[in-house]
Amino acid sequence: MNIAVIFAGGVGSRMKTTGGTPKQFLNVHGKPIIIHTLEKFQENENIDAITIACVDGYIDYLWKLVKKYDITKVKAIVKGGKNGQESIYNGLKAAKEISDSNDDIVLIHDGVRPLIGNKLIDDNIATVKKYGNAITCVECKETVVTVDNDNAIEGTNVRANSRIARAPQSFKLNEIFEIHNKAKEDGYTEAIDSCSLMKHYNKKLNIVMGSSENIKITTPDDYYIFKALLESKENSDLFA
Repeated sequence: MNIAVIFAGGVGSRMKTTGGTPKQFLNVHGKPIIIHTLEKFQENENIDAITIACVDGYIDYLWKLVKKYDITKVKAIVKGGKNGQESIYNGLKAAKEISDSNDDIVLIHDGVRPLIGNKLIDDNIATVKKYGNAITCVECKETVVTVDNDNAIEGTNVRANSRIARAPQSFKLNEIFEIHNKAKEDGYTEAIDSCSLMKHYNKKLNIVMGSSENIKITTPDDYYIFKALLESKENSDLFA
């Protein structure tokens, strides 16, 4: 079984929305961003089920949206955590409850990353089957620097050897769940994503190259870029 674990537990403080609506529930072209994302996994023939970790207070609303837009692969919507690591863990725990094999694969993905393509989903699954995990990355187009505590530049990374980690980040369900449990036992809560958590425990990770347009909608700029990209795609389909 291939399960998409979608985390949508953030409140979107950097989006500065009127009324405080979490960014995943903002409408673009008549439907919420989270639905745009879920539809990509609903439509992929290799995805068998979806679990979602949702921001507190919006679970009932999200169930209504899932039913309205006929996202039938959603099997569980659970409460998100106080940070991304905890939200992912809650989504993985829900995935474990519906898992039916020790070989099940999970694709961990941001609810506000709706421009994921069908090929990238398939590539993640194929890479996990072959190598055990898959971290979606894109090439660095600019120089990446590291800074010290005073915000002074300490060094630069060689661009040719640098990649930007994005999503999905995909694993064997049993392994990533075991790592999350290990982190809970150790009191380690600093991982910003599953890639960082796995690296903390010295796990070898494998890259899948993704598209630069698969952005995470975090700020107002991202929101308008997504709208523009979506309109461009719709126009290209219309006039093809």
